[in-house]
Amino acid sequence: MRRFLIWSGLAVGIGLVLAVGGYWAYDHFYARFQPVTIARGQGDIQRLLDEASWVSAGGGGSQLYIIGYRDSVPTQTYERQEADKLRAGGVDVRVLMFARPDREGQAQSTAAERATIAELWLTRDWALYQRWTATPVRDWTAAGIPASDGNLARSAVVEASRQFADRLGVLMRDAGVKPTWPLIIWRDREGFMKACACADSRSWVFIRDDLNAPDAVGTSPASPPEAPAVPTAPAPAPQGLPYPNLPAIPPSGVQPIPAPAYPTPGYTPAPRPTPRASQPATPPAPVVPKGPQPPKPVQDEDSTFF
Repeated sequence: MRRFLIWSGLAVGIGLVLAVGGYWAYDHFYARFQPVTIARGQGDIQRLLDEASWVSAGGGGSQLYIIGYRDSVPTQTYERQEADKLRAGGVDVRVLMFARPDREGQAQSTAAERATIAELWLTRDWALYQRWTATPVRDWTAAGIPASDGNLARSAVVEASRQFADRLGVLMRDAGVKPTWPLIIWRDREGFMKACACADSRSWVFIRDDLNAPDAVGTSPASPPEAPAVPTAPAPAPQGLPYPNLPAIPPSGVQPIPAPAYPTPGYTPAPRPTPRASQPATPPAPVVPKGPQPPKPVQDEDSTFF
């Protein structure tokens, strides 16, 4: 009995360890990279996104929002590697950039970055955004862009971008999403709002699957079936020289059927001869066999018959 209890306790312990290990592996290698379906505050989140000043190259029927800041390497990596794939799948990729607030008296953004943020929120200039992100941070001077520092209106725009990020972070926490950057928000094909803190590239495939985007630019996720060929009318025969209408030649061995003759007015057909009665057939003459004939009996003239 004691041995049975020992083995039973050991089996329960092993099963518990396997269950915990399986759950940890599922959460660590798969579940934590899946997007979160927003069940609370969808209207507030959508209203906040609509009121913000995003920039986009245009096109696409569905929208996807990329929220981040300029110095975020994961944000720039995601846009550089995934934006073209999403656009190829018919997605309007909208980028929302904000300036990070100061922390403990230390500025987390440069004057050139703040000036560019204010200009983007005011003008939504996609070409300016492309020049900004194509230039290394240390080389960007925001030449030709009005400074935001010391400008009350432009400083308010920079502050509005920070308030947008703070408000969005609160709504994401309430929905069960940790607001790390880049924060990706979209709606799947059924219309459900989803969000992903996509700093890890293992989360990106779930977004492409939801939006039916290809895994590489130039490929299609699902090639539509080819349309059946539509039969076309035969081309008309070329017009040649006119030829007389000749009667059709019947096939060999087949006699043509003469057309029925119809009586002509004023014409009397000739009477047909009456067929004769059939004569009985004459019997053939007997055949006389050839060869020697037997002698006929000779009767005596004086013989008397009784």
